Amino acid sequence: MSRAEMDTLGWDSCDIIIVTGDAYVDHPSFGMAIIGRMLESQGFRVGIIAQPDWKSKDAFMELGQPNLFFGVTAGNMDSMINRYTAERRMRHDDAYTPNDEGGKRPDRAVTAYTQRCKEAYKAVPVVIGGIEASLRRIAHYDYWSDKVRQSVLFDSKADLLVYGNAERPLIEIAHRIARGEDVKKITNVRGSAFLAKQALPGWKGIDSRDIDRPGKIDAIPSPYQDMTAQSCDDNAEKSKTDSIETDITKTAQIIEITSATSTYNKNKSWKEKTKPWETTYINLPTFEQVKNNKTLYAHASRIFHQEVNPTSAKPLVQSHGNRIIWLNPPAKPLSTEEMDNVFGLPYQRVPHPSYGKAKIPAYDMIKTSINIMRGCFGGCTFCSITEHEGRIIQSRSHESIIAEIEDIKVKVPGFTGVISDLGGPTANMYQLNCKSEKAEATCRKPSCVWPTICGHLDTDHTPTIELYRKARKVKGIKKILIASGVRYDLAIKDPEYVKELATHHVGGYLKIAPEHTEEGPLNNMMKPGMGSYDKFKEMFDHYSKLAGKKQYLIPYFISAHPGTTDKDMVNLALWLKENNFKLDQVQNFYPSPLANATTLYHTEINSLRNVTTKNIAKKDGSVAVPKGAIQRRLHKAILRYHDPLNWGIIREALTKMGLTKLIGSAPNCLVPRETRSEQRNHSNNNKPGKNNAQGFKTSPGQKQRGAKGKTQKGLTRFSSDQFKRKTK
Repeated sequence: MSRAEMDTLGWDSCDIIIVTGDAYVDHPSFGMAIIGRMLESQGFRVGIIAQPDWKSKDAFMELGQPNLFFGVTAGNMDSMINRYTAERRMRHDDAYTPNDEGGKRPDRAVTAYTQRCKEAYKAVPVVIGGIEASLRRIAHYDYWSDKVRQSVLFDSKADLLVYGNAERPLIEIAHRIARGEDVKKITNVRGSAFLAKQALPGWKGIDSRDIDRPGKIDAIPSPYQDMTAQSCDDNAEKSKTDSIETDITKTAQIIEITSATSTYNKNKSWKEKTKPWETTYINLPTFEQVKNNKTLYAHASRIFHQEVNPTSAKPLVQSHGNRIIWLNPPAKPLSTEEMDNVFGLPYQRVPHPSYGKAKIPAYDMIKTSINIMRGCFGGCTFCSITEHEGRIIQSRSHESIIAEIEDIKVKVPGFTGVISDLGGPTANMYQLNCKSEKAEATCRKPSCVWPTICGHLDTDHTPTIELYRKARKVKGIKKILIASGVRYDLAIKDPEYVKELATHHVGGYLKIAPEHTEEGPLNNMMKPGMGSYDKFKEMFDHYSKLAGKKQYLIPYFISAHPGTTDKDMVNLALWLKENNFKLDQVQNFYPSPLANATTLYHTEINSLRNVTTKNIAKKDGSVAVPKGAIQRRLHKAILRYHDPLNWGIIREALTKMGLTKLIGSAPNCLVPRETRSEQRNHSNNNKPGKNNAQGFKTSPGQKQRGAKGKTQKGLTRFSSDQFKRKTK
């Protein structure tokens, strides 16, 4: 991180310099640490510039000119989500910064850092990656500017973009640049994207609207049958019958797929069969089109989310003006041995010594947690994990995980014997994969567990149960907690897992995420119904009681998600009250780039199924989207129905919805009636009161006392706790 450290190591220069928006913590939960250690293991000298002053190029020259390239990342979080709340208010803290200090990274950090790197050393290539670059790799809706922005490659002027967990592509790129290969000619690395003037030679293109066309969307082909490409005549005949509506413009010509791929030799094994996606790319609607046409944006999003299978995905091409972005298919998932190697590198598991005694909250949260797997096949529309890490689960071995527990015992200062988490994106997808090699290789389904759990999915939790038992036996370990969210619809398929979890790995509370109770929002989230939650709760309570423990589920919910109506929120609040839940923290839906739910939010079109202009005109394909500060604030307030500060806005909404029966003191009411004191305060707020001695208008309620200075009878206002007792 400094010239002095380079001198100590005897380095005259760095081969690769990583620029990151996070403080440097040498822990495998931090992206820059993993990439730095991986490149170091390949023989490269790696420097790290953490949270540089982006206002000039000086900070980017502190370690000198890198011999190979700059690697730029915004950090573990998207910089805009890191800096702004869901209401677009500036945050004043930053958990990834020493002492939780805000303002240490710029908006759109990838772009800002890349531009400074180019100013510092114009001839040095820049490779961008991390969550921010991953989720902006093609044209995308940007919540903060409320418009569709072009790929971050155009804004940043970077040479290459790597998306997802980038160990495999980045190591290949580093070695190729080290061998003297021009970065502009590195065009065939999986998990990468680059700019070009035209499509690569040797590839044949098809228009995205001949796969899944707006106006008439074809059903997704079954991944469990032999795929037989249609002949050109078949395609031509189909084009005559399935015409696109006149307001949808077709821009890319269909290019014939070679007849060699039209049929398979069924005598060949799956691995030997010719696969049409190996020589074909897909033309998406252009940036200019998706920017101005929400139907085409929804269509492009639909294609993007179908082409994420690392085995069968085709490259995606999208024009921006007179240039294109070429997006290669995802990198192949890491094997268990490769995952073990990544997490077995010599991490120091502490922040860099230059930070002294400063606290880094994000580190304190995960310093004794262990990531046992990557990826998620849940497909929740509001989540960006699958867009970044993929849908195929990549798991470590038991031996690797136990070795990390031993490492924590030695390296983490003040370790108390408690492992705070064995998990990942979810707690219980460890070693769960598709049982069919062929189905996994061709599947385009967005989720393996929605609307029901796929029959090809292995739901046996035995590897996870055995891991928990081994971890508990490690000498010096007092407790192994599970803090990652449990996918309860999977857990109920294996009661032994629920028993193991409730008996040994819950510290009183277990967080799970039903997200909502109503069918409409749940379908637009691609989440299971509440029947799965009820079954899991029944099992969890049963096994907790058998273990002699009082333990509780803490459910998480999202307000203002696309597909949610005001009445949906009221029904959720009634469920919360019936089950005696009073939420302290509520998350309003946050539209992150490229997530499916963000497409629903932006377009108000249900891109999870057929996108047809006819249905859109009839509102059949439309989605109710809570937009605007007033409605979003209302949805958040309804979830906190128990807070007296929210009663006014809730009463008003219930009255407009014709649900005044929910206002009152009865057990089935959501909020109490307005008291006389509140009515008087409300009246005073709407009247131009007289100025007092200080020149300010009379405060509401200032003249509500009787002649003797006592509060008038009947005007008592209950505190939150008093209200709870009274309603009980």
